Amino acid sequence: MDLQQLLAAAQQMQDHLMSAQQELADTEVEGTSGGGLVKARVNGQGELTDLIISAAAIDPADPADTAQTVADLVLAAVRNAYSAVADLQQEKMGPLAAGLGGGVGQPGLPDMSGLFGAPDDAGGPPELPGT
Repeated sequence: MDLQQLLAAAQQMQDHLMSAQQELADTEVEGTSGGGLVKARVNGQGELTDLIISAAAIDPADPADTAQTVADLVLAAVRNAYSAVADLQQEKMGPLAAGLGGGVGQPGLPDMSGLFGAPDDAGGPPELPGT
């Protein structure tokens, strides 16, 4: 392979990488918990963009317990969304990073797998009290 071919291949790889990064930036995923009582939306770059808490998640008769339950549900929904983002990043960026001799977690590709807890056997977030 001569230098021109190498430069053309590098330019093509950069174009694919930029395209994949833009596609990730334009994509949002949703994580839920408590049977949909809490929904968290995260974009493909890992930014939390929306959080919806259903009024049904709040028990006015027991505000202290409700606050803890809602906090647990929010955490589970956000973890679920981040897990979906990590899967999306791997799907979009993994093949490109592998072509560069690396993988997710290489410079420019943050490895988000450490940001959330281990999933349960069903592939979802761990079950939380009150869910």
